[in-house]
Amino acid sequence: MLARNRFLLLVVVGGAALAIISLSLQFLNLIPTTPIVAERPFQVANGGAGLVVGKSRKRVFPVPHTEEPNPISEAYGYCNTPNRTEQAWEGHSPADYKLLSVHVMIRHGDRYPLYSIPKTKPPTIDCILSASRKPSHPLLNSFISHMGKGSRGHWESPLGSVPRLPNHSACELGELTQTGVVQHLRNGEHLHHAYKRHNLLPAGWSPRQVWVETTGKSRTLQSGLAFLYGFLPDFDWTKLTVRHQWSTLFCGSACDCPARNRYLEEEQRRQYRLRVADTELERTYVDMARTLGLLTRQLRAANPIDSLLCHLCHGISFPCVPMGDSGTGGCLTMAQFAVIRRQQLDDEVDRRRVGLYRKYAILAMYPYLNRTAAKMERVVKNSDAGRQPRAGGEEVFTLSSAHDVTVAPLLSALGLEEARFPRFAARVVFELWKSPPAMAKKKAGKEKPKAKDGEVFIRVLYNGEDVTFHTTFCRSHNRHANQPLCPLKNFLSFVRRDMFSVLNATSYKEACFKRPG
Repeated sequence: MLARNRFLLLVVVGGAALAIISLSLQFLNLIPTTPIVAERPFQVANGGAGLVVGKSRKRVFPVPHTEEPNPISEAYGYCNTPNRTEQAWEGHSPADYKLLSVHVMIRHGDRYPLYSIPKTKPPTIDCILSASRKPSHPLLNSFISHMGKGSRGHWESPLGSVPRLPNHSACELGELTQTGVVQHLRNGEHLHHAYKRHNLLPAGWSPRQVWVETTGKSRTLQSGLAFLYGFLPDFDWTKLTVRHQWSTLFCGSACDCPARNRYLEEEQRRQYRLRVADTELERTYVDMARTLGLLTRQLRAANPIDSLLCHLCHGISFPCVPMGDSGTGGCLTMAQFAVIRRQQLDDEVDRRRVGLYRKYAILAMYPYLNRTAAKMERVVKNSDAGRQPRAGGEEVFTLSSAHDVTVAPLLSALGLEEARFPRFAARVVFELWKSPPAMAKKKAGKEKPKAKDGEVFIRVLYNGEDVTFHTTFCRSHNRHANQPLCPLKNFLSFVRRDMFSVLNATSYKEACFKRPG
């Protein structure tokens, strides 16, 4: 009995100690306060099996530490294989707040490489969708069926001639894979559940209330349709218009900006100088070219990292060539892959340090951000009490299906420069919230902290993580103010004026056409 009591005492004391340590570590942002449990087993220190547990912020922002990031684990994160359950924060708000609108930009899902490595066998991947092949999704069969009715929708040219589903048994260059479709069915389904209780879209939503736009690539069109189907299963095609964005910057009629092009050229020169100065990278390319029997410049031009990432993400062995076939022969290795990925990570650090990309990004994404701000203002006016709502409502849900070269500058323009490079099926979400009427005074005579009647707020989320207070326009906002959200006026001032201060200008036009020097 005495031994049992001692044991119970140790358990209680130990549990209390662990609780204190846990709270301390949470304060230091070293362990998750809201864990994500992945369904992939791993080996723990004692040799047993466990579950991967991590915080979503770790996937969005690198964890501060002194060690170099592991390029292989970074690459697996980039793959974004849909094999885990994760908790995300879309749709979370203080009680009684009204969700007015949601604006989403996505990167297309997993795709077949855009480049092939000469003299090697391309990765074998079937791009015809099949619910019997992994990864799959409960909505996949109904999604395939629904896409067959797409002729009922309205398509801006040239989107009507773009296939609505991947359709090659041997994937073509750049084609969306089944993994990519499943990634976005999951994304859309997650937002469906996140916003369902907020009644964002009425059951009989009007064509004006849903805005879908995409570039002309099949991978972006198909990703957008998969996302939309997850979000609005069995949506009414006759209400849907799919709009075409000819530029990957989604700049519409405001694409003319000479300064933006100059900053991009300077940034590309910086990138090139850093790459050629990397002796380990150069040795690696020479070794890989020798293995394949190629000239080093041929290998570089083939952008081998694009193909190798596809091999890695799909669990396919790296390419090999027969011994003696004009080279030394053999296989490309994980070590070689790691060197190229390491250099890419180094480049991201140098890019932030130099700051050219940030200037490019601000000019690149102003048109999209300005359109988003204008849509938010219209929604707010439409929601004002006593105002006659516009017939058919305003755009309360906007989906923009884009590329890494769209999402990356968007993150940079918002000031999220520490964010991870956009993985496959990355998503950036802007939420617009309106506070409830002011609450009555408490019996004690003290007024409960509150926002003004009808005050409007914005939240920004990246891959499910609330990054609002990491943005430039809300970084200095008091997170512990009366309401834990960011006022929309901060975002509007940022887009209309403040973001150009980095360029010593006060407007987009001035920044674009300002003479160098």
